[in-house]
Amino acid sequence: MSVDRKLFGTSTIGSHPVRSAPAVAPHDSPRSADACRSAIGRPILDGIEALAKVVEFQPDVLTLDVQMPRLDGLGVLRELRRRGSRTKAIMVSSLTAAGAPTTVEALLEGAFDVVPKPVGVDPHVARVAIHEALVEKLAAVADTLLGPTATEGSAGPAPDRVGSRAIDAVAIGTSTGGPQALRSLIPALPADLPVPLFVVQHMPAGFTASLAARLDDLAPLRVVEAVHGMPVTAGCVHVAAGGWHLTVDRQREAVQCVLDAGPLRLGCRPSFDSLLESLVPVYGSRLMAVVLTGMGHDSLAGCRAVKAAGGFVVAQSAAGCTVYGMPKAVAAAGLADAVLPLESIPAAITACVRGRGPR
Repeated sequence: MSVDRKLFGTSTIGSHPVRSAPAVAPHDSPRSADACRSAIGRPILDGIEALAKVVEFQPDVLTLDVQMPRLDGLGVLRELRRRGSRTKAIMVSSLTAAGAPTTVEALLEGAFDVVPKPVGVDPHVARVAIHEALVEKLAAVADTLLGPTATEGSAGPAPDRVGSRAIDAVAIGTSTGGPQALRSLIPALPADLPVPLFVVQHMPAGFTASLAARLDDLAPLRVVEAVHGMPVTAGCVHVAAGGWHLTVDRQREAVQCVLDAGPLRLGCRPSFDSLLESLVPVYGSRLMAVVLTGMGHDSLAGCRAVKAAGGFVVAQSAAGCTVYGMPKAVAAAGLADAVLPLESIPAAITACVRGRGPR
């Protein structure tokens, strides 16, 4: 059990107060358990006990490991959803091929976010890394519990009026809450959409391949993790690989994916800003940028470039965002042509693409 009044009492996370409630942190390994203890109190090691403690303490946050005795993290998450629990779950997972699919499935099922568990490093380094990552995620939880405070900006045209736009490519950027949003958006797009799509989901290396594979199972469109030199294909969703910036390059008549291991940008790699800035010279005014739920403002510079080229920008409205950060930055800057609920965005994309004019 973990009860931390310093983080979850009358004090604050970051600069925002959170209602008085504890956090509960079950984990499968002593190292990750020790790290979470230093961040949010004393953890427990059992999924069944975690469910009992959630009932007892009604915490804001529950950290879950992929593998736990008696009931794993995904099982705990599904049971919480079945019960209608408002507790937000953060997955703590090792960066291994074995753990990635389950972690991604948990994110698609509604887990708040994932914290990578370092493997093969000094225990102190691992503790510090997990502690810092959890504090950042907990701050995002606090912002979410308080709700949006800034204006969304101008809503722009209604979804049924955007079809006059001529769109040759669609880029989607998201962070916290993104897997669940993508699970709603991507499968709702038609199989015959005649343009390429690009997705930047802020996610550690090792997880994006599983995300792409799972979305490919769910969607009529083909969904792949982008690799260096891959031709950009109409009717295909190209997902940026974790740990790499995804950009594009035009070679004569063909456009190719380029993976770049350059410096982090706003703490992110892949960077949505970097993707958009590479797409603008290729697609110009026929580019559509879609900004979904997520922390931070990796979207602002890229959407400025899209707007300067005459392209079209859609931001998700605050009400449906897990974290209203990335779309908030774009809307507040007046860059959003349309601010739409998530369920309206697939129709807006389809209307734009099918309203294409001559090249």
